[in-house]
Amino acid sequence: MAKIMEIIAEETNGKSYHTMKYSLDNPDVPSFDYDDEGTKVMKWQSRAETVNHKTAIDLSELARELQGQVPILTYFLDGSRHVYKVDDISYNKQVYPVLAGQIGVGCCRREKGIMKPEQFYSRMVMALPNVCNFDGWDDDTFFAAKTEKLNTSLELKRLGISFECILPYTMPKDKRKGKVEDSGVARIQDYMIQSEKEMVAELVKKGRLNQNNYLVKDGSLEYKPMKTGREDLRLLQKIKHNYRWVIGVSKSFNPESILDHTGKPNANYIADLELYHRTPVALYENSEFLGDVQFAVWYVRIRDKKHTRAPFDGVLKVEKILMDEEIGVGIDSEEIDLISASLINERTPTCYGTDSRWANHLYPVFLTESYVKSKYMSTETFLHLF
Repeated sequence: MAKIMEIIAEETNGKSYHTMKYSLDNPDVPSFDYDDEGTKVMKWQSRAETVNHKTAIDLSELARELQGQVPILTYFLDGSRHVYKVDDISYNKQVYPVLAGQIGVGCCRREKGIMKPEQFYSRMVMALPNVCNFDGWDDDTFFAAKTEKLNTSLELKRLGISFECILPYTMPKDKRKGKVEDSGVARIQDYMIQSEKEMVAELVKKGRLNQNNYLVKDGSLEYKPMKTGREDLRLLQKIKHNYRWVIGVSKSFNPESILDHTGKPNANYIADLELYHRTPVALYENSEFLGDVQFAVWYVRIRDKKHTRAPFDGVLKVEKILMDEEIGVGIDSEEIDLISASLINERTPTCYGTDSRWANHLYPVFLTESYVKSKYMSTETFLHLF
């Protein structure tokens, strides 16, 4: 049976080198990987809530009151991807990397205290250099045809699996900066983000989300515009109303992006946040990337500092998109308090000893992550396809 790379090489008139296959998710050099955009700057002087709080707000009493009620946080969504370099292929005497990825996007719901799967996407994709479109066809048509041909593989049919699509990537303008593989990884990352947006849209269409059933999305909501993918999901301006009952919760964030009203770094304000307190809500906007979409951003401490190792352990970054009627006014501070106190109540049980990020983890999010990861094909099985 023909391997996938044999089919790709034949279909695109390329030469496969059958080079070593390996995962790109385990870099040799450790780096800081934040859930939010590390280059953004946010000032506390621009508030995004109805009450102009000057100091942190104690939510311990409200959190205790809510413990006997049905939680408003019902749905939990997580998306992830595993990316691999599976070969090198040449076109016009130049060699390009071939990437493949497994994408998993899952949503779990809590029903009477029990977590249950709500929806799951499992998608396999490949990333090829756009120069393989040698006949100058429209990229969408060309790569759709090659995907269809790829899925005729007897090996894929035997396993009952198929590839969702082949994503074209372009070479970086300056080949001296970064790796060529980064362009392919970025295309796969964008496809995962598109899948997250798609799942939120489906939940909204089904009427699952409302004021009594919020969705907690693991990570930031600050989706940048995409030049490719589904046209109806590319711009956040077009889909922001899907996020009325959605909050983004980041376990890691760049504290240096926070400035006080004088423009000086104010990271210690978050590090010194008292247990079960939240910060005032800051306004974040970036018209260059996000258009007229505005974000409310605040921080909540869910773990006591004496039980953690680093200054920002036990602190969550929370985001919510402002709806049209909230622009210039802010989100109701009572709603912010309710969301924050509800997040505090999700701090137990912990995943201590199972995940190194336990201090910043919400248990339902941890369970959703575990659910998504359990659906992945093993690395050995996946790479054997090529």
